[in-house]
Amino acid sequence: MDAHRVERISIALKEELAELVGYELEDPRLEQVRVEDVRVAPDGKHALVLVTVPGVEKEQKAALAALMGASNHLRRELAARLQLFHVPDLRFEVSRDPDEVARIERLFKRAEKQHRKVASSLEKNS
Repeated sequence: MDAHRVERISIALKEELAELVGYELEDPRLEQVRVEDVRVAPDGKHALVLVTVPGVEKEQKAALAALMGASNHLRRELAARLQLFHVPDLRFEVSRDPDEVARIERLFKRAEKQHRKVASSLEKNS
């Protein structure tokens, strides 16, 4: 899947998940959860959903358990709303320190740049 499509899907998933989690799921463990970012793998099969959960670790684990329990429902809703044939498998994690998130984002971009460089060199050699 090309990088531009992955980026568009990531943005669309983030917007829809923020709406679903913030306003439509009625689980009390999810009242304070906010979707920060969605990172779709280059193959489009998996997505990492970073969420902010205020509170102690026990509340964070409860919120993550609620999100994982709702993941099939969320995928069905996303498929219907975004008209995607394949919705990535969703994996939820609590967002870390903003500096750490920025560092991870740089690593993802570096890996993607390297992937494009290798792919273009393979195309030239074909």
